[in-house]
Amino acid sequence: MSIYDKLFPPKKYALENGKEIFQKRSRAPIYVIVILFMSILSIRITGFDPTILAKRGSQFFVILSRMFPPEPKYFSSIVTPMLDTIKMSLLGSALGSILCIPFAMLASTNICKNRVIVAAMRLMFSIVRTLPTLVSALIATFIFGLGTIAGTTAIAVFSFSYIGKIMYEEIETVDMGAFEAMEAMGFSRTGAFIHAIVPQVMPAFLSNSLYNFEGNVRYAAILGYVGAGGIGLILNEQLGWREYPNVGMILLVLFITVFIIESVSRWARKKLV
Repeated sequence: MSIYDKLFPPKKYALENGKEIFQKRSRAPIYVIVILFMSILSIRITGFDPTILAKRGSQFFVILSRMFPPEPKYFSSIVTPMLDTIKMSLLGSALGSILCIPFAMLASTNICKNRVIVAAMRLMFSIVRTLPTLVSALIATFIFGLGTIAGTTAIAVFSFSYIGKIMYEEIETVDMGAFEAMEAMGFSRTGAFIHAIVPQVMPAFLSNSLYNFEGNVRYAAILGYVGAGGIGLILNEQLGWREYPNVGMILLVLFITVFIIESVSRWARKKLV
């Protein structure tokens, strides 16, 4: 008997026919011990000090209190950057989602039979997905200069990797009967994919793309910190000037905008399911 069996013995039940059965032991104690061990190790490695958080954590609410009430007169200065944020989020999400389709096709084992190509496509998605959006936005500002085009590029890169991974996983779960039948009729692999696979994955693709767009509106708000345009640019500016009422107005407009987009997107996703 193992140590685990001794510490957490299985429950035994006697049946009416004289036989005995054992209830399967829960693995929860092991998971709890592992999580506690990793938490303690993380605290030691990072130097996290809960006492400092307890002493200085209240300062966070002091800064928040300075943001309210928001400054209504600053609203006119927020409209154009907010629209820029929405536009670059929408365009970047659309570009990334559309461009990933052929690569997701090549990354699907049931569509592409070449293991080398499949492995290369999946590796590419993994590498691009690990690149932080702020880093890609910073690189884009060096290439295209400051402005919304850099933010749009960064969002498109993130959307490409995020939707691409979900897309190829979705493709691998579809019914291949129609695809194989169309290939047998003489269709090319690409043609069979368009007519047999795309209709099956299209609702999930659109739903995931809408969800990705929701998140990108929030992510775009911080891209201004590296000069990628949008509302993040004036947010960084007003924080630097300690104009907290203006910051409060920016956050209020951002909250309302994200709430409206999420509500509309949630309604649209329900229609697609």
